[in-house]
Parts: sequence; structure tokens; C-alpha cells
Amino acid sequence: MSFLKAIIIPAVFITSVMSAQSVLDNVYVRETLPARKPIPYAPLREADVLWKKRVWRIIDLREKINLPLFYPIQGEINGLKSLSNLLYKATTEEVSLRVYSDYPDDFTVEMTPGDVIKRVSKEDSIPMKSQVDPSLDSLNADGTLFYKKIKEEFTPSRVKKFLLKEEWFFDKQRSVLDVRILGICPLYEMEDKEKGDRYLFWVYFPEARKVLANHDVFNRSNPSERRSFDDIFWKRQFSSYIVKEENVYDRTIAEYKKGMDALLEAQKIKDEIIIFEHDLWEF
Repeated sequence: MSFLKAIIIPAVFITSVMSAQSVLDNVYVRETLPARKPIPYAPLREADVLWKKRVWRIIDLREKINLPLFYPIQGEINGLKSLSNLLYKATTEEVSLRVYSDYPDDFTVEMTPGDVIKRVSKEDSIPMKSQVDPSLDSLNADGTLFYKKIKEEFTPSRVKKFLLKEEWFFDKQRSVLDVRILGICPLYEMEDKEKGDRYLFWVYFPEARKVLANHDVFNRSNPSERRSFDDIFWKRQFSSYIVKEENVYDRTIAEYKKGMDALLEAQKIKDEIIIFEHDLWEF
């Protein structure tokens, strides 16, 4: 009897230990990406900047090349998050990133996590229908209309665009035309789509790179290649269009150009950057 107990007790102990261990939903333990650090910027002095231009551009997540930034649209799937969900959680739940007001966009007016939550959440009351007759409203015992409280929370799929603030410059020390993203701002689609999108908050991009580098993006060609959000922006693997360039009037293209003319103006600003670099090396 004592011999059977000696066999059964270790067996029960081993089984309980195995059940307590987490199941690995992969063929290997992912170690590289969570410990990654963003690639540091090259040193830059004011005296080395020969020319610069500041532009604002929109990333439309509905374009095919930008879909890896948009999905998964709800929650988290296999450790993957959408860019909007990642930034929202990092600024409200984890509080690992500071957020700034959408205006002005110079990162001077800091917001609290509560301010961000208020912008995307809303409480409302709707009249309840009667279970007996759906055509009638439910009434309380005193004959008053019965209302049900509902709360609307952040929906990642309603962020379909991001606004980037970036600066192009020529570094004469390295003899390269370079670009650095200064800030990123999610645009939240309003309930009434005709009202457009609402600027939620600005995140200082150099500060956000650590968070972006530690979360991977789905790679359609080879999922084993761990590509992070920071890689997408560092390698410029996204599609976008310019909506504003730095000007003395502080106005967007939409304020002085409409329709096809606005698209041509955006393309003109983009071409000016390319032509400037081309002219530097033309003999």
C-alpha cells in the first residue's frame, strides 16, 4: 500500500505542475522582438542641416499596403494588435506614452489618460422596447418611460487614418536627404461620417519608437520574419499623401485647393523634395 502511494503522489504532483505551465502556441519561444531596441538616429547638428521642409501626411489604413497597420480590427489575435489599439492601450492603460493635445501640434499641451478616454467614450440612454409588444416602449411602474443606459468605448476599427508630422532635411555631414517623423495622430471616425474624423491626440514619435519596436506586424510573405511597427515606419513601407506643408499662413492644402487641384498640389510638394535631392547631384 505504501509502495502504491509512493508512485501515485509523484504522478499527481507532475500532472499538476504540467497543467500549471502555460501552453506555447508556437514552435519556438519568441525572444527577439520583445527585447528589441529601435535603431538609433544618426547624430545631427544644426550646422549640418543645409535644407529642410516640414510636411504633414495622411496614412489611409484602407489602402492595401497599409492593411497590416489596420488589422486585427478588434482586440488582439495571436499576439497581434492594430496600430490604433496599440497606441490607445499604451496611452490609457499601460501609460507608457505621453500624449499631447491635437491643437497646437507642437507637443506643448500634455493630456492625461482620462482626457483621451473622454474623447472616445460616451454614455447615453435609450428607451427600451416592450418584450410583449416590440412596437411599444417599456414603462416603469409609475408610467414613466424606461430607459437603458449604454456606454460607448474605444473602437479600434473606427481609426481608419493616421496623421504624420515629419521633417525632411539634407544632412551635409553625411551627404544624404533624410526624414524623421516627429509625431503621429490617430483620426477617429465620427458616428455621423459626414462630420469627418476627429483628431484624438498626438504622440511624440521618437518617444513611441520603443513601444512600436516591441510589437510585431503580420508579414504576408513570411510570418517568421519578425517585422515591427517601427520597421514599417523606418523603411517607409506605407502609402500616404501630403495634406500640408510648413507655410507662413499655417493652412492646409484643402484650404486653398479643392478636388483634383488639391491632389496635384500634394504631388507638387512631394516632387519638390525629390527634385531638390536630384539637383544636388546633377552635373
